Amino acid sequence: MNPKLSLRGRALNILSRQEISRAELARKLRPYVEESDDLTALLDELAQKHWQSDARFTETYIYSKSRQHGNMRLKQALKQKGVDEQLINDYLPDTDRQIENAINVLRKKFHQPPTDMRQKQKYMQFLAYRGYSMDIIYTALKQAWEDAPLITDDSEYESL
Repeated sequence: MNPKLSLRGRALNILSRQEISRAELARKLRPYVEESDDLTALLDELAQKHWQSDARFTETYIYSKSRQHGNMRLKQALKQKGVDEQLINDYLPDTDRQIENAINVLRKKFHQPPTDMRQKQKYMQFLAYRGYSMDIIYTALKQAWEDAPLITDDSEYESL
């Protein structure tokens, strides 16, 4: 970036390239704040003019990532980006959408149902890593290959 660029110019440059949360924008601008600059006032102005919006950022982020990741992972990532938890909850996919996404992720990665408990645990760990809750994982595993038999020994789950 140009070293002579004003703080406002830097902010607009960043916002012209990507949606970003207020906290992330503040973090990126902080190294360039001089005594005469008021970062909070600038961030408030950008939000008031709707050039920066945490709601729009959250909606965009969740829309782009929710097909690969579960709500737990989405929520964690957005919290790290400084987004308010209530705002995150407003945009997270509902249970049916999560199950559908988990099934799609499972089918794309594994192509066939698990043949034994070890393989089923591998599938479950994969979905858990992607941020799906155990309820979603169990449902997705049951529904992903409804026409094929699944391993259903639930006593093995207690060891997880």
